[in-house]
Amino acid sequence: MKLVDTHTHLYLEEFDIDRNDVVKEAINNGVNTMLLPNIDGTTIEAMEKLSKSFPKNCFPMMGLHPTSVKNDYEKELTLIEEKLEAGQYIAVGEIGIDLYWDKTFREQQKDAFRRQLKMAKKHRLPVSIHTRDSFQDVYPIVKDELDDDLKGVFHCFLGTMDEAKKIMDLGFLMGVGGVITFKNAKIGEVIKDVPDRFLVFETDAPYLTPTPYRGKRNQSAYIPYILKKTASLKNMTPETLADITTENAAKLFRLENKL
Repeated sequence: MKLVDTHTHLYLEEFDIDRNDVVKEAINNGVNTMLLPNIDGTTIEAMEKLSKSFPKNCFPMMGLHPTSVKNDYEKELTLIEEKLEAGQYIAVGEIGIDLYWDKTFREQQKDAFRRQLKMAKKHRLPVSIHTRDSFQDVYPIVKDELDDDLKGVFHCFLGTMDEAKKIMDLGFLMGVGGVITFKNAKIGEVIKDVPDRFLVFETDAPYLTPTPYRGKRNQSAYIPYILKKTASLKNMTPETLADITTENAAKLFRLENKL
């Protein structure tokens, strides 16, 4: 099976002691392709270094994470635009709105999100969207900006069936991560009824580690656990679902010549 981890932060300090081994373990587990969403100006160098170390496996995105939107966000956005103009990135991400940790910069987050959606359209790149406690703010902005050049994925989707339908109506995909393996996770009841063509897999490593490693550092090698749980909920073979979701990721992120 060829698998894609569509959202993994393997460049963060949690992997400083064994980063190369972690990437190689993922590859050995069939996860040949890992997409790296950026956080802010402080993470670009490490992310690009990892991408250069594994140019056939690790592909960087460029964006400003909503929790990094502070008073200096204009400066950060200028840097993001400069990098998009100069570099080769797979997507604009990780972008969005996060109202879980702090609502202080809610309006600035909305502005940063909209402006990065416009950057994505300008550069004809898909987007990876973060929506923690913020779907009600994110969805209207995406709907307002929607055109033929705007495509993407709602990363770490944990919403309701109503929200899933709204995402599908936009033509966007949903990222399924480790939470689906948790005991009594409600998201499984939603995902089992979402058509397969709208799904991709992700780890969000080092966070949201799937069972049986919950509580430990997550890594891209754990995608098969997410695949197997999702396949069982859908009464499919893992091989069939792997083929479908890998094709979904390939189309969205234009990976056809990279897999």
